[in-house]
Amino acid sequence: MSKVQSTMVQLGTLAPAFELVDVVSGGAVGRDDVAADQKGLLVMFICVHCPYVRYVEAELARIGVDYEGKIGIVAISSNDTVAYPQDGPEEMKAQAQRLGFRFPYLFDETQEVARAYDAVCTPDFFLFDGEMKLVYRGQLDDSRPRRGEFGNDIPVTGKDMRAALDAVIAGKRPDTNQRNSIGCNIKWKE
Repeated sequence: MSKVQSTMVQLGTLAPAFELVDVVSGGAVGRDDVAADQKGLLVMFICVHCPYVRYVEAELARIGVDYEGKIGIVAISSNDTVAYPQDGPEEMKAQAQRLGFRFPYLFDETQEVARAYDAVCTPDFFLFDGEMKLVYRGQLDDSRPRRGEFGNDIPVTGKDMRAALDAVIAGKRPDTNQRNSIGCNIKWKE
């Protein structure tokens, strides 16, 4: 697996608008739909096949349950499905249903949303406050898949993301000492 670090987009950056199809409901979902009446917005770039995502996907589902109604949450897959058909909408839907995702899972076929967010890896996380300003971008936690030279024995807890989410809900600014997310590169179209 190839390791890529997130770009650490500048804090304060505004959340780009988007509208994509939710692979579970089949309906169009936009940034403002997800963020409506919430204290913030968490945008997660994930996919089906990436070992880094598979390692943390159950924790992402738990975050969806634990923060439902407190923070708008959305997952987006932007991988090239011609080269990586296992990341297509049907497989995404199966992943969402298997894990019980409580948040929309959107397919970014054109990859325009990933580019607008400067997402580069899966998973890549962007947390915005109620004014849609970026307040956290970085890792879920310190855990890594054991496979390969980057693995460790640290359990998946989501502690970094949960601390940032809790801060936004409390109307506070998350700690600005943030560490890059690490994952597989987004599979860009040729």
